[in-house]
Amino acid sequence: MVTAFIMIKANTGEADRLRDNIEEIEGVESAHIVAGDVDIIAKARVKTPAAVKEISATRIQGIQGVEDTQTYIAMD
Repeated sequence: MVTAFIMIKANTGEADRLRDNIEEIEGVESAHIVAGDVDIIAKARVKTPAAVKEISATRIQGIQGVEDTQTYIAMD
């Protein structure tokens, strides 16, 4: 299994809605609104790195209100 953490910047006032939408994506285990440089951190667990790309680059970035994402794949 591949574990990835996806940092998400949201448009102002969109974090609650985006978190709910992100948590509905297959492969996303959790999504949390956080304080700091990003607005939401999502954790995904999938079978392949390609599935991480699908979640981050296609599904999450395709949600209206998402400004930017950064994805980190866990090494352990």
